[in-house]
Amino acid sequence: MKPPLFSSGLSRRAFLSASTSALAGLSFGRAAFGADAAPVPGRRKPAKSTILFFLCGGSSHIDMWDMKPDAPQEYRGEFRPIRTSAPEIQISEHLPLTARQAHHFSLVHGVTDYGRATGDHHAGYYYNLTGHAPDETFRQQGNDRRPYPTDWPHIGCVIGSRRPAHAKLPQVITLPHKPSKAPYTRPGQFAGRLGMEHDPFFLNGNFDAPLQFSAPTLTMDAAITAGRMGERRALLDAVNGARRELDHELAVRNYVRQQEKAFALLSSSGTAGAFDIAGESAKTQERYGKTINGTSLLMARRLVEAGVPFITVFWKENEAIAERCKSAGGWDTHGNNFNCLRDYLLPEFDRGFSALLEDLAQRGLLDDTLVMVTSEMGRKPKVGDPRSGGRSGAGRDHWTACMSVVLAGGGIRGGQTYGRTDAHGEYPAENPVGPEDIARTVYHAMGIDNLEAMDLQGRPYNLLEEGRTLTGLFG
Repeated sequence: MKPPLFSSGLSRRAFLSASTSALAGLSFGRAAFGADAAPVPGRRKPAKSTILFFLCGGSSHIDMWDMKPDAPQEYRGEFRPIRTSAPEIQISEHLPLTARQAHHFSLVHGVTDYGRATGDHHAGYYYNLTGHAPDETFRQQGNDRRPYPTDWPHIGCVIGSRRPAHAKLPQVITLPHKPSKAPYTRPGQFAGRLGMEHDPFFLNGNFDAPLQFSAPTLTMDAAITAGRMGERRALLDAVNGARRELDHELAVRNYVRQQEKAFALLSSSGTAGAFDIAGESAKTQERYGKTINGTSLLMARRLVEAGVPFITVFWKENEAIAERCKSAGGWDTHGNNFNCLRDYLLPEFDRGFSALLEDLAQRGLLDDTLVMVTSEMGRKPKVGDPRSGGRSGAGRDHWTACMSVVLAGGGIRGGQTYGRTDAHGEYPAENPVGPEDIARTVYHAMGIDNLEAMDLQGRPYNLLEEGRTLTGLFG
């Protein structure tokens, strides 16, 4: 069995604290990160940033984006479609604010795993975050499968590694959490074979203080002087010196490299409160919604303004509703699907996502920012998960054969649909798309055309050989 990516002996707590506090005190004007790549056919100009909004649990395409009002009741469910600001697009009646922004986004229907995934969450994360089909270890271990150092990298880590280094900020930032709870950490959200130096920096948020992202993992305060910081650094140097003698020297070297970056950022920061988005106007806070997922999207907009190339927002599940939805409190609605969507998930998503698109557009940032909404899978179109009471339980099981992806900004022409599913929303019926195609399209939008990398032995390899760019979405 391959070793896990993170050894239990290499705690990242100090690094996470340093990396979070390091983001403080920075200006939020759009920072230059190097010359734009040259335009290519099908792309007006490369986007400067990407925001990936990942709906943890497996969001229901048929209840949100790919409505089937003419299907039998046991498929179409309880929701009806509504018209939007784009004539070609209809979406769920419980997304009224998003409907007003439809002219900004495109819907890709029929995104399928081609039978290559396992139906488990870990495999779904991996495929949709990396563009690479899960290997045999996912079938052998299911949701026990840990991240490996040889995993294919997260799309964002590839982009971060290809863009010129930001003057002050990390290239890739993930918030408000790292799915899922250890030891069941989801594969696919790390740099893998690219090396830990390309891992995302993590910002932690919580439900009790959704406006404060630095506080939960901040170990420094105003009383810690540069001298005391130097003492901590000397201690860590000594510990790391001993660790280098261990067999896992490569992992340690990467870990130390991350620490070096974290300390460099930390030493250059001025104040620990710059990432407290309470400084945003009350009107803006209310528009996004004062929930952890809404404020995470607001933070993502600030990071775009600061010039961060890639930001991932993982929907943070609310454990208070877990039992009602037979889930972890997110989009894994095995039971009570319609009430959970109607009362909790869709209103929060609708407010935050629509605010993000509206805000980016009003600030003139949407053309330069690719926004993507995806998940690890769709939901089974036929209502009734046997694990939650069948038809009477009103749940939808996992469904990897079909889902929808939302793309906006970054050169994407809004108000269109790509692909089509069958009458029940079960399988692609026209222009099927795989996660590798979505990954290719993101790279294309960001101007990343050279995907060649070198392994530890100096041998070249391609970071994504499969997939095609959905060039028809641009223009």
